[in-house]
Amino acid sequence: MDKIVISGGIPLRGEVQVSGAKNSALPILASTILGGGECVISNVPRVVDVVTMGKLLGMLGAEVHHEGNRAVIKADVIRSTQAPYELVKTMRASVLVLGPLVARWGEAVVSLPGGCAIGSRPVNLHLAGLAKLGAEVSIEHGYIRAKAKRLKGAPIYCDVPTVTGTENLMMAASLAQGTTVIENAAKEPEIVDLADFLTKRGARISGAGTDIITIEGVRELRGSDHEVISDRIEAGTYVVAAAITKGAVSVARCRPEHLEPLLNKLGEAGVAITVEKERVHIDATKSVRLKGVDVRTLPFPGFPTDMQAQMVALMSVADGTSIITETVFESRFMHVEELRRMGADIRVEGNRVVVTGRDRLAGAPVMASDLRASAGLVLAGLAAEGTTEVLRVYHLDRGYERIEEKLRALGAVIERRKG
Repeated sequence: MDKIVISGGIPLRGEVQVSGAKNSALPILASTILGGGECVISNVPRVVDVVTMGKLLGMLGAEVHHEGNRAVIKADVIRSTQAPYELVKTMRASVLVLGPLVARWGEAVVSLPGGCAIGSRPVNLHLAGLAKLGAEVSIEHGYIRAKAKRLKGAPIYCDVPTVTGTENLMMAASLAQGTTVIENAAKEPEIVDLADFLTKRGARISGAGTDIITIEGVRELRGSDHEVISDRIEAGTYVVAAAITKGAVSVARCRPEHLEPLLNKLGEAGVAITVEKERVHIDATKSVRLKGVDVRTLPFPGFPTDMQAQMVALMSVADGTSIITETVFESRFMHVEELRRMGADIRVEGNRVVVTGRDRLAGAPVMASDLRASAGLVLAGLAAEGTTEVLRVYHLDRGYERIEEKLRALGAVIERRKG
């Protein structure tokens, strides 16, 4: 099993280019099976989850070709409407084919999802929404089964904002007969990106990015080209990497407006930040020591839960005490034990952690438990004295494209060792 080995304590300097957003590419790729014609998707990150989605679409019968960061997909015909356990267990986002399969092909059999081990993330909101649209939905032997001759538009209220739920229902409603209104919808930029792509294909969607999305169903969707937005979590991870190593880094090809909650907190902590059109420059070389700040994760436009582990790592070397509260997912503090092995002073109290900053961390062997936790451990390793080995980096490969290469280009001493 591969591991990443880091010799820490070196300030990062230079420029890093942000890849396309994994959490945007996945629903966009899944949505290609809503219609025929060729879809050419560019700025697609070459990460394991995207490769898995490509395999799943291929198993369903779509023609899928990857050329670097470009994916060309044709789904004129589908051979199967079943997403098997072997693929779905490795990636929760596989459930995103559920809505498109039912909407266009009349049925779907999708294994209950797997993915990161960060608490229960039930799919009940997806299923309740599809039932509202007229699908017959059941769970049998670990598989979701959904059937419908043609879905019918309906008002849907989400008990809590769910990103993949909103995406699944928006895709399904695109081909439903009549109008669907999704209330208390999630507002993430990735949902807006998916709506933009569907609209190019002929869907009629308004309100994406707000908590009320209206979809007027159409008979069919056509092929189209689309460029995936940049990954705000990858961008945020490099921003924090610059801060934690007391470096100076330009994060290019990003959308600063998607990073506002993070940049505001880093500004509060004492990081010098310059924002340009598609670039953020971080300069932490002049600050003697960053100040501890409190953070509360929230759905967009709040502070992203996917940046929580990175922020815990940063606060572990800040001055003073910080309280970081996790409101989006339960049991998302599995990285805390590993950071303690590096000397961090962190106490878990229910859904929050109390972090008392230390002057420095010490390199140690640590083990990743999920995608973002692994990023937090890499950042801690960059700041620590001595050598850090991060095990189970397959989690990292699910969502970060060539992370060790990008960090090495900024001056980090980091390498991947094949296990």
